[in-house]
Amino acid sequence: MTGTGIELKLPSGVEITGALKPGYETILTHDALALIASLARGFEPRRRQLMDIRTNRQQTLDAGALPDFLPETADLRESDWTIRGIPGDLSDRRVEITGPTTRKMVINALNCGASCFMADCEDALSPTWEN
Repeated sequence: MTGTGIELKLPSGVEITGALKPGYETILTHDALALIASLARGFEPRRRQLMDIRTNRQQTLDAGALPDFLPETADLRESDWTIRGIPGDLSDRRVEITGPTTRKMVINALNCGASCFMADCEDALSPTWEN
């Protein structure tokens, strides 16, 4: 890929349509792109199947159906069971900060004194090439 000052050796069938900036070539290596292409090709049929299931489920909910538990898990819900107790690692939660993995947020999280920081790489940070 040329025209942006960045040279990428793309695997067969791979096309990058987003803007490329200096430094991207260190992440978007041929091997990394080949791995992603291989995963995409291998899982695409299942991804499409799951998206069809999701679309059908949404149509069912839009028609008025209410969400419910799976019938095949009824025996688990109806049986008499308990847990041993709360593990020690979970009993001292103090403060948990959840946020995007921007530079400023991570620095603030590391300096705040909280015992836990959950980096939200999915919902709190838009999936753009820049991010």
